[in-house]
Amino acid sequence: MDADTDDSTAGMVAQPIADGEGRPEARRATVLQVLPALGAGGGVERGTVEIAAAIAAAGGRALVASAGGAQVHELSRAGAEHFVMPLASKNPLVMRANVGRLVQLIESQGVDIVHARSRAPAWSAYYAARRTGRHFLTTFHGTYSAGNGLKRRYNAVMTRGERVIALSGFIAGHIHRYYGVPARRIRVIHRGVDLARFDPDKVGAERVVSLASKWRLPDGMLVAMLPGRLTRWKGQASLVEAIAQMSRRDFRCLLVGSDQGRTGYRRELEALIGRHGLDEVVRIVDHCDDMPAAYMLTDVVISASTDPEAFGRVIAEAQALGRPVIASDHGGARETVIPGETGWLTPPGDTAALAEALERVLGLGETQRRALADKAIAHVRRNFSKDDMCAKTLDVYNGVLALTHAGQ
Repeated sequence: MDADTDDSTAGMVAQPIADGEGRPEARRATVLQVLPALGAGGGVERGTVEIAAAIAAAGGRALVASAGGAQVHELSRAGAEHFVMPLASKNPLVMRANVGRLVQLIESQGVDIVHARSRAPAWSAYYAARRTGRHFLTTFHGTYSAGNGLKRRYNAVMTRGERVIALSGFIAGHIHRYYGVPARRIRVIHRGVDLARFDPDKVGAERVVSLASKWRLPDGMLVAMLPGRLTRWKGQASLVEAIAQMSRRDFRCLLVGSDQGRTGYRRELEALIGRHGLDEVVRIVDHCDDMPAAYMLTDVVISASTDPEAFGRVIAEAQALGRPVIASDHGGARETVIPGETGWLTPPGDTAALAEALERVLGLGETQRRALADKAIAHVRRNFSKDDMCAKTLDVYNGVLALTHAGQ
């Protein structure tokens, strides 16, 4: 379900318009991305900033509307403009008022494309785009829970774009199967890794040593890591259960991520670790600000998600740095991991299989690790770069603008 031939491959986000005498002249196209907020670290937020930077670099004008947050500064550095609106609210009255706010913004700023990245703001953006006659696009970031018909209708706004961007072939199949979106409207654009940041040659040893010291890791100790916020479906408990089945204890396992207020789940994990006598092996670490260094000090990176990941950024980033990976055999991981060559896939929730894979990776020799690292790095650079993600997204923008110019 990749791009059809009707999308332009032009390198610039630009829209030809006519001057007062009917002669065409170029005008910078303006793209407005809409999301709830710009907090730190999330894939939606990071992708928004990266695409805004790409729009500006290509000669377009990048606008973002959200409730604000830590990454607004990054937007400014990228040459984008931010507009504060209460778009994180799911209150129907606020969402209705946001339609009017977005209409005013679209008209006053000459927006050509409205790109929605989350459901609540997408409803407001959809009606604002309809009212103003602007292009409406969406990015489908996950499978979204749909336990009843009402919830599915709520989710369905993410399928109303002229083009629906899916983060993986898995997500493309999901929206085609469950929401009936025709393949011709779906564009698969994998989430991209910033190869300038996740480059093993650019992560200084002092950064790795500093982090190892902060986390009190013994010299020469093998390290396994599961990065991700502390939430049940990320599978931290499955990993603890898997480690409890292993015979070896000569390594450390780091669960790296904030509980984001889920203190009950954190206490459950701590109790599980204690019950299995793993207090010296498994450690919960809060949010890390230097993930490239965190990956580089590990010998294996794990994603034990019990629910399928839309893409699985952690697994792609780890491979970009040459780390062996183990991921659950579903969702986007099937597209990012080459089993037996760049990592291993295990059945979701199968703790015995996870334990076996972990034993295998921790036992790899230096020659095996080097060969795996070379393949993993090449794999990510070839298929999952941030530059490739941005170029394909700009192509989608240019494609819908070209339809307008052609009078379609």
